[in-house]
Amino acid sequence: MPLSIDRATVARVAPFLAYMGFLALRGALPAQPDGGFDARWVYGLGSLAVGALLWHYRHEYVELARLNRPSARETALAVAVGLAVFGAWIHLDAPWMTLDVDAVGFQPTTPDGQPLWAQIGMRWIGATLLVPVMEELFWRSFLMRWLHQQDFVKLPAQQVGLRALLLSTFAFMLAHPLWLAAIVAGLAYAWLYVRTGRLWVPVTAHAVTNGALGLWVVATGNWQFW
Repeated sequence: MPLSIDRATVARVAPFLAYMGFLALRGALPAQPDGGFDARWVYGLGSLAVGALLWHYRHEYVELARLNRPSARETALAVAVGLAVFGAWIHLDAPWMTLDVDAVGFQPTTPDGQPLWAQIGMRWIGATLLVPVMEELFWRSFLMRWLHQQDFVKLPAQQVGLRALLLSTFAFMLAHPLWLAAIVAGLAYAWLYVRTGRLWVPVTAHAVTNGALGLWVVATGNWQFW
């Protein structure tokens, strides 16, 4: 199936590619150098790039328009699912459930273990406010619907077939070290989108998951989950 590179596709793919590119850049640099540039700030630069792209293409995101905002009941469902996914995420972490057992995550602390609150705030804001919008636009709004039909913009989420849902969830899994937790999360967010037809519902659930996870990571020091 050839990929049609139109503006609708670029608008949903470009922020994701920018995010992944900055993650790759951060991973290629020393995490805590003795002097010089601290590569952990690359996450903030990536967040700025993603935010700029989302703003630039904001008029393309018809699925996020005001008329597609969720009801109070749908919002409550999203919060419940987001918290359930958070619970699953921190428990599905056995070695066999992990693609990269050596992953250390994002650790915003000094060499003697003191928290760097500016970096913590940067990471939490990016993961809670930007990543859910960027990822749901790519994984669910674009990829899941495109796998069902190339003209994905015209496809209501409720009409997405099981094959497209499973394939997009499998791809989502490959982008996360905790593969089993990612399957649970991907299926949950996809189900919300297909069930309600409103992308804001999985975006909200994703934000709740990431926000709760960030607070838990900071409170417990389990930086490997970041």
